[in-house]
Amino acid sequence: MNAEDKVTPSSPNHSLNTDEQSSSAGLRDSQVSARLATDSARVIAPAPILYAVAFLMGLAAEFALPTAPLPRVAELWLGAVIILISIPIVISAVRALVRARTVFDASKPTTRIVTDGAFRYSRNPTYVSLTLLYIGLAFVAGSFWVLLMVVPAVAITHWGVVLREERYLESKFGEEYRRYAQRVRR
Repeated sequence: MNAEDKVTPSSPNHSLNTDEQSSSAGLRDSQVSARLATDSARVIAPAPILYAVAFLMGLAAEFALPTAPLPRVAELWLGAVIILISIPIVISAVRALVRARTVFDASKPTTRIVTDGAFRYSRNPTYVSLTLLYIGLAFVAGSFWVLLMVVPAVAITHWGVVLREERYLESKFGEEYRRYAQRVRR
């Protein structure tokens, strides 16, 4: 055999046992799948779903026991103003996430800590915006029950989403996340 005939693992003449190839590929695939399955915050549900369920429960209560917290014109104006406040917050947060090339979805792996845009002022600007949007919509709906249901929505989001995300980020990014958490409030 001369130098040109030398067989290497990358050459077409290399003959690995096909069982070895498939088992090593299967092992790599299962390792990647396991890592991806555990590389997330493992939240109980996306926050928008939690808020939507709370909103619908409030509407159901409103249907059963109607309320009128404020005069209709005041409800509409107050609701509109609060909704308008929520919009630039979420836009700033989403732009910062896009610039950082990291995910918005808490069920997927986070690639970096985002500290610019709305994240300079809150570690959870999307949830702040979602809460403001919810409150604004509750006023527009003219429902005390919908407004009241923001309390369980915020509580469940805090314990089932935010705290899980914080544990995940601290375990993944360590000191970098701890420094950010000390500088910026929730």
